[in-house]
Amino acid sequence: MSTFALAPDPDDPELTRHVEGCDHRGQAVALSVVVERPLTLYLNGTEVVTLMTIGDHPELLALGFLLNQNMLAGDHAVTAVDYDGDLDVVVVRTRSESSYERKLQRKIRTSGCAQGTIFGDIMERFDDIRLDTAAEVRCSWLQSLFLQIGRQPSLYQKAGAIHGCILCERDRPLVYMEDVGRHNAVDKIAGYMHRYGLCGRDKIFYTTGRLTSEMVIKTVQMEIPILVSRSGFTAWGVDLARRAGLTLIGRARGQRFIVLSGGERLVYDLDFAKAAGDDGGELSAAHKIRPDRGASNDPG
Repeated sequence: MSTFALAPDPDDPELTRHVEGCDHRGQAVALSVVVERPLTLYLNGTEVVTLMTIGDHPELLALGFLLNQNMLAGDHAVTAVDYDGDLDVVVVRTRSESSYERKLQRKIRTSGCAQGTIFGDIMERFDDIRLDTAAEVRCSWLQSLFLQIGRQPSLYQKAGAIHGCILCERDRPLVYMEDVGRHNAVDKIAGYMHRYGLCGRDKIFYTTGRLTSEMVIKTVQMEIPILVSRSGFTAWGVDLARRAGLTLIGRARGQRFIVLSGGERLVYDLDFAKAAGDDGGELSAAHKIRPDRGASNDPG
């Protein structure tokens, strides 16, 4: 049924467990709940972070986290990614030590936290990335993707309390990852792309989570020009998307969506007049934005 190269496995017994409780009538119920566990990440000999995750694809999560935090550069060739399930530890080894290891060690010793410094470095690279201006996204592709993603069995359907992210190419979903945090799901896809040499410049990224600054930054880090969500926007997420030239599409359900940045990449190849009739005459704001107006990234 699935055309995904990699997709959630809701039947994996390690990812959920049954918990007994009672409902609003006081009747006994048994519910599947998502399991979360700690995963401590090391870059060579330096402890970087402990992530709370569902535990699948720990190697991809670790690799993607380091890539999206800009802790791995082109000259830091990854020589091994080692996972120890008993210790819940994953170690990413590189041929040479990175500046981030030295920076982390120095900052942790002096202040107990290096995240502010790392964030500043991430934003420097963010402004240097140039997304593909020739990339496009057709409304028909989006409609097809929404249908395919909705039909794919997932942990969300089984247990809820989880986010999903999907890497797509045109109207084809490629890789579907889930986790308790949307940032983890993004990082798993970044790790997959790096491991298998996938380029982001012609891809579409779909998430079930909000379009926050973090989601925008990580999508740009992966050089993906189009970010889509069924959820809504934050103001800073929109500002950063416009700053990077990222196409930002939210509140996407069925044939409806809203685009607040990068509307020039939209190709309106569906009959929305017919769609409006099918929906009782209502038409979302996105469908009123024409391609010639989208070029300014001005939704109104």
